[in-house]
Amino acid sequence: MPRIDRIAEPWGSRTPYGPGETWPVRVDSYLADGLTEDDVDRWAQSATILHSNGDGLDIAVKDDRIVGVRGRAVDRVNHGRLGPKDLYGWQANNSPDRLTKPLIRRDGELVETDWDTAMDAVAGRCRELLDEQGPSSIAFYTTGQLFLEEYYTLGLIAHGGIGTNHVDGNTRLCTATAAAALKETFACDGQPGSYTDIDHADVIALYGHNMAETQTVLWTRILDRLAGPNPPQVVCVDPRETPVARAATVHLAPRPGTNVMLMNALLHEIIGNGWVDRDYVDAHTVGFDELAKRVEDYPPEVAAEVCDVPVEDIRKAARIIGHARRLLSTVLQGFYQSHQATAAAVQVNNINVVRGMLGRPGCGILQMNGQPTAQNTREAGADGDLPAFRNWSNDSHIKDLARVWNVDPMDIPHYSPPTHAMQMFRYAEEGSIRFLYVTATNPAVSLPELARIRSILAQDRLFLVVQDIFLSETAQLADVVLPAATWGEKTGTFTNVDRTVHLSEKAVDPPGEARPDLDILIDFAHRLDLRDKDGEPLVKWSDPEGAFEGWKECSKGRPCDYSGLSYDKLRGGSGIQWPVTEEHPDGTEHIYVDGQFWAEPSYCESYGRDLVTGAPLDGTEYRALNPSGRAVLKAAGYLPPHELVSEEFPFQLITGRTLYHFHTRTKTARAPQLQAAAPEVWVEMAASDAGDRGWAEGDLLEIRTPRGRVEARLRISGIRPGVAFLPFHYGYWDQPGGDRPDGHGRAANELTLTDWDPCSKQPIFKTAAAAVTRLAAGDGPSAAPTTTGSRPVSADVPPTRGGTAAEAVEVLAQGGAR
Repeated sequence: MPRIDRIAEPWGSRTPYGPGETWPVRVDSYLADGLTEDDVDRWAQSATILHSNGDGLDIAVKDDRIVGVRGRAVDRVNHGRLGPKDLYGWQANNSPDRLTKPLIRRDGELVETDWDTAMDAVAGRCRELLDEQGPSSIAFYTTGQLFLEEYYTLGLIAHGGIGTNHVDGNTRLCTATAAAALKETFACDGQPGSYTDIDHADVIALYGHNMAETQTVLWTRILDRLAGPNPPQVVCVDPRETPVARAATVHLAPRPGTNVMLMNALLHEIIGNGWVDRDYVDAHTVGFDELAKRVEDYPPEVAAEVCDVPVEDIRKAARIIGHARRLLSTVLQGFYQSHQATAAAVQVNNINVVRGMLGRPGCGILQMNGQPTAQNTREAGADGDLPAFRNWSNDSHIKDLARVWNVDPMDIPHYSPPTHAMQMFRYAEEGSIRFLYVTATNPAVSLPELARIRSILAQDRLFLVVQDIFLSETAQLADVVLPAATWGEKTGTFTNVDRTVHLSEKAVDPPGEARPDLDILIDFAHRLDLRDKDGEPLVKWSDPEGAFEGWKECSKGRPCDYSGLSYDKLRGGSGIQWPVTEEHPDGTEHIYVDGQFWAEPSYCESYGRDLVTGAPLDGTEYRALNPSGRAVLKAAGYLPPHELVSEEFPFQLITGRTLYHFHTRTKTARAPQLQAAAPEVWVEMAASDAGDRGWAEGDLLEIRTPRGRVEARLRISGIRPGVAFLPFHYGYWDQPGGDRPDGHGRAANELTLTDWDPCSKQPIFKTAAAAVTRLAAGDGPSAAPTTTGSRPVSADVPPTRGGTAAEAVEVLAQGGAR
């Protein structure tokens, strides 16, 4: 059967289709060692775990070992397609350096121990601190890669049992602004759009969203629309020449930190030219007059100067958006991790709302997530929110949650907003947090200003627990390391960006003594002897399905209602979009239909915040603003970034992702095809910047900020002048299990600053001021991929290829194969 190199062709073959048509099926598969489907012993239903798209797939098992994957043709998300990380990333499960036994620190070294010793040490230290200093000495920092059942159990333990307000996840780094922006406009989390909107839209606008690399299969869907009849127009906002930018009708490449200025100029044109659905605005919104008045001060001429974007391009983009019949808008890290993050993302919402583009096919907003189960952290209360989108400042919501958990309402901390991750690490730095339980994430590489983070994690007074599958940079600093099972080795559900819930079945046993995260958390709760107000165990389930049933009770009647779902309903077919209720047993494709929002004051998740200061509004203020629960059109003025370029630091440094890696490479670096495609860190600069300095492709550069230095090979790309780009995936080690190179910084977050958005509290990774110098001439091109946003301007760089080891099968709907 013919095969295709899916490293060289990340999005696979085109299956064109037109507006309103069904996206054709194309089933992608990859099996190791020359195996065929006839060699597979069994298949286990699941979905993807290395990005947020939620592609449905089946896991191939032979001899009780994962040997490959196959897309699910029936799945609503991907219609059988898989991206490169889907196809090859599963190989990390089989890596020989998986954690298989608990580790405990003795005489400064981590040594193997048994589970009882490890868990007694964890629970013992937690109980000791609870008795001595109270729940505010305990903190939990989790991930966007566990299952819903595990997040809900963690939220119950932390909020309902221990009583700490210090609970957050690395979703603070990737999706906090998505939640914040939705709360500001709609007073509740939950994505208004659906992936099927791509099938109907005539304009698709992507704001700071390199979908081609972060959600490859979703971009494949757009590519297929672009290849078909009556394709949509595409507007792209990104300072780099990404694959999205290259496919765009209009590409706006603003100066980093000026997103609010650009968005206000687009709104200036849309409102000023009357491209507004006044009937919709008058019936379903508040705040239009203030928004219209604010954007009067932001004509395209002003934005063109501040953003350094051609004024005619701003007007053209506004005209395309303003004349769209069906508009889909998507947002990701280019806005979320930048200056004025929430304010900028809210202006995207404003565009769709003033144009009346919600609640019908092709008309939606996708405030995207960065991780596969980030949505679940927000729903289940493991990321600084309360479960099921309850409002922490609404006493009736606290009482209702206490009823579900059978605890006293005063045992659930709600005296202030839940503590966000950046503040948690500050408390640990100051010494008030003394116990930090980290699950499935690697803050020693992913958080900003790493020298500071390493010093915090290494403190003797901080008891650090790390629950993970590899001995990451963070795990190396821990007092106790707990070996966990991962995807394919446990059962649970997870929810993607467009509210699609998938079931992931256990395919194989975890290696050695590794345990599912749910089992570890339940053991922790039992050793702490956490109980409800009747003296019964607080955690009342012992398996994933029991936890899911508990979650269904918690979510019933709330926006993210799972009460009509079950494991059996999710088996065998496609994922299902919440809310799923008796009235909507097959799920809900679009929310906010006919202007019906979850914004009524007694029901809403949030009363909102001040976009400049981040100060929360109280219930009285919100009721005065929005008594009938409409969408809120919130205006924002532009403010300059906090760290400006100077003669000493003339470049703006931005960080980001590449198609072939996920987060800090703990999994993808162990997949040979992915690691070979992007083996080492690089730095991107514009041809004009390199040429002015006499630098060439592949030269070794030093990138320096007031916080640290990184060495990287130069890739001369289509990035805008004055900007340098570093991928953030690369930690201390050249290869998994290797030593940290002496004096050779390679983690982008050595350079980023400790600063965050006032509203979402998301760290700012995209406006640091940097100096760049050449250390040595190159002896060849950078190893950066050529298929992505790092595509070189020079034709002399060899193309990125995967070779025979990366050849996957595509079976097209017509029955043909490649």
